[in-house]
This record gives sequence, structure tokens and C-alpha cells, in this order.
Amino acid sequence: MHRQELRRLGLTGRQITLAVRSGSLLRPRNDHYLPADTHPDLVNAVHSGGRLDCLSLMSHLTVFVLDDRRLHIQLDRDASRVPAPPTRMVRHWRPTTVAEDVTTTSVIEALAQAVRCQSPRAAIATLDSAWHLGLVDERGVADVFARLPSRYRPLRALLDPRAESGIETLVRLMLRQLGYDAELQVPLQDVGFVDLLVDGWLIVECDGAAHHRSWEEHKRDRRRDALAIAQGYTTIRLLAEDVLFRPEWVRDILRGALASRAQHSGTRRTSRPKAPPGSGSTERFRSPAPGPGMQTTTAEVSGRSPHRSVR
Repeated sequence: MHRQELRRLGLTGRQITLAVRSGSLLRPRNDHYLPADTHPDLVNAVHSGGRLDCLSLMSHLTVFVLDDRRLHIQLDRDASRVPAPPTRMVRHWRPTTVAEDVTTTSVIEALAQAVRCQSPRAAIATLDSAWHLGLVDERGVADVFARLPSRYRPLRALLDPRAESGIETLVRLMLRQLGYDAELQVPLQDVGFVDLLVDGWLIVECDGAAHHRSWEEHKRDRRRDALAIAQGYTTIRLLAEDVLFRPEWVRDILRGALASRAQHSGTRRTSRPKAPPGSGSTERFRSPAPGPGMQTTTAEVSGRSPHRSVR
């Protein structure tokens, strides 16, 4: 909030000064004030002459992002008297549609920037997450892609807002690279909803650090797995940390499980369910460098697997 706005609200200059001295107001930048309980990232963004943006804003909105260790801010191209950025800050110099005294960019702007700042797979997971949380709808997604160069268009066909976590999206894309399309959030009799169902028999559950908070939750999941086995399903439980930091290991586990079923049944899969329209595009995708643990190839973006032929 600018000093002039506080004066319009009836505060005198002395009252503003006393509020800052007492700690009830923060002054991160000359003539700019924030409530005392403002999050430090917002304070730092304003102090640096900008607005919270990109991965940092998405993280604050509980949207999945692969790496939020650096602070991302937006600055107007004509911004002046901007202090030197700290080491862990990324500055995005571009215009914005929000008012001058607003401390964050819009969700659409931040999402578009987040796509540019991540690998393709991580960007898809972020978009899925924002869509699932209701921060954007189909029209909002279209607005995001309207702000991006045409080389990002192949990602649009790969989005699926049914994913309840970014980890589910990353696993779905791994399976796609292996030549399998997974159904998301499938209801099974007596079992309930499962994260992913592959080939009609393999259940893949994605468990994060906050997933199991008590022994009761562990027992519930063990009973669900037993009920699934009784109906002919097999369950694999993947840890979020393995999906994020050991993706090749997770991919090998999935490949082995699916291959083992084919060998035991004496059959071999020669095709997969029909992919969404446009998702088989082979248009080359030039992307920024992948984030930690996320090696992404053109084959992954197009839905093609370098290891098997997909008809």
C-alpha cells in the first residue's frame, strides 16, 4: 500500500511513522507499506521493487511446482531505483495487467511465466495442479497459452485437471513415455478412488510426505490394497521423493511391472488406448533446462517412447 493510500484512509504522517515504529506496519520500500503479518516473500518482492510472480506465487497458492527455492518476482521494464537482487532471486522484466500497488501478478501471468521457467513435464504438472485447484478453467488455460510462444502448444493436449497432485501428473507422463495411458482417479468397488489405473489391472498410488500422518491411515491403505488384490488388481505405491529425485528408478519399476504381467500372461501388448487428439504431435519442442531430477526429451513431450513403437 502506498503512503498516499494510507493518507486517503485518514492516517496522518505521524500516525504512519508511529505504526512503523511499533511494528504494526512494515515499510519494505520508501513510501510503500504492508501489514505486519505479511509473508516474508511478499515483503522481499516489494523491497526489490517488484511483485511476487511465477513459481513463487504458484507455491504460495499451493500449486505444485518442482523447485521453489528461489524467489521469483516481476518488475516493470521501466522500473527505476531497483536494488541489486539477492542471490536466490529471479527477476522477470515484463509488463503486467495488475495495478501499481498490488503485491502479486495475476494467476494467468504467473502461470505463463512458470511454464517458461520449468521443464515441459514440470510445467504440465503445474498447469494440471492450478486447473484442479480451480485457479483457472479451460478458458484460463487458453489465456495462459495465448501468452506463450507457439512452441509450447503441444503441452496443451497433455493437460488433465483430474490429477489431484503434481506427482500424479509426473507419473502419468512417465507411463505415457513407456507407451501406456493411465486413467486418473478411477473408482473401484469396495476400494474407492485410486490415483492411476494402468492397462485395467495395475493400480499406481502416489504417496507424499503428508499422505500418512497416522497408523490408522496406514492400516486403511493396507486394507484397500488387500481388497484390490482380491479383485485381481496389483498395487504399486510410489513415494513422491522417488518420483522427484529418482525418476529413472521409478520408470524402471513401472516398466518391469508392466512387462512382468505381459510375460506371465503369455501375451504382449502391441498398442495402447487411443491418446487425446493432438497429443501425438512430433513438433520439436525447445524448452529451458530441466529442473533437478527431471531429464526431459522431445519424445516425452510428443508422447513418443524411444524404446518402443506406439501405433
